[in-house]
Amino acid sequence: MSRKISLLGSTGSVGTMTLEVVAAHPEEFRVACLAAGRNTDLLIEQIEQFNPELVSVADEAGRALVRDRFGDRVNVMVGQEGLIAAATHPDVEIVVTAVVGAVGLLPTIKALEAGKHIALANKETLVAAGHLVMDLARSKGCHILPVDSEHSAIYQCLHRERSVDVDRLLITASGGSFRDKTREEMAVATVAGALNHPNWAMGAKITIDSATLMNKGLEVIEAHWLFDMPYERIDVLVHPESIIHSLVEFVDGSVMAQLGSPDMRIPIQYALGYPHRLPGQYKRLRLLEVGKLHFVEPDFDRFPLLRICFEAGRAGGSMPTVLNAANEVANEMFRAGKIGFLDIEKTVERVMDRHKLTSYPSLDQVLEADAWARETAREVIRALEMR
Repeated sequence: MSRKISLLGSTGSVGTMTLEVVAAHPEEFRVACLAAGRNTDLLIEQIEQFNPELVSVADEAGRALVRDRFGDRVNVMVGQEGLIAAATHPDVEIVVTAVVGAVGLLPTIKALEAGKHIALANKETLVAAGHLVMDLARSKGCHILPVDSEHSAIYQCLHRERSVDVDRLLITASGGSFRDKTREEMAVATVAGALNHPNWAMGAKITIDSATLMNKGLEVIEAHWLFDMPYERIDVLVHPESIIHSLVEFVDGSVMAQLGSPDMRIPIQYALGYPHRLPGQYKRLRLLEVGKLHFVEPDFDRFPLLRICFEAGRAGGSMPTVLNAANEVANEMFRAGKIGFLDIEKTVERVMDRHKLTSYPSLDQVLEADAWARETAREVIRALEMR
């Protein structure tokens, strides 16, 4: 019997690749719900192909377009209410959270409350409220299966291993679009340059985060929660080829790594098919073609946001929520041409400096900290624009 899935963020890069995996295994998976933003044209194509029972769109204009096309054939909902309805659909077994940003938090929590397993591609959920999400998943007996290639790699390396035998996690990083750039070059960087990632095809927000190394810092915080690992035992290793997706070092000195071509469909398929592996027609890794693999330490001076993420994680409480929210605003403003590339880090750091930490925030306090950080980031950016 096929597994029914709900896909939140169906028109984004991870969402479209998830549907490629589903289409390649129609006997294994059935799409019950699709949730998208404003790319209604692509969503309509997806509805025609996968025939979901429920669809969520960003606004009333999107709902009108879908209803004009499909009439009563599809139940169409809007906004946060639609995301939550898709995440808690009674027939769904797995919810793929592929939306970008903290907007994924509430639907993920509601899905867990409803007993759904989560294929998590939305790292911001654990960054903003990892303590709440992981406690809830444990209490409900739900799996949180990581879709990010780095966390999928660690998850696979830890399979059937005892936590007491694990010494360190080593998360690899491509280095992003500016891995070889100086601070002076980054100061005048363009949006187009930052979006030109050397290895991965990702959405715009994540690609900018990769260029600042914020994405890797967020992954450090996510790994802390997913694998219950203290920050002093998590390292980042720049690996330009993106062949080794991450490594685990054990107490006996053994190091286990997961390798593969840089193709997000592989970890997506692993998460959907877990605990089994399904055949894939994706590009196979040929080490003779790769030839050499390279590794260097990350440069915390050139990329201070990675250091700032470690600091926010160690501070804990509401600080990672504030870090994430400020970055989302600054990232968007850079992509809109409102601020410079290095202003992203300035915005995040200044917002964090103003924040009064809450040690163990409730969900309401997390949402309040998120809203406060966004407004404060806008204030900081207005000041930067007036320079």
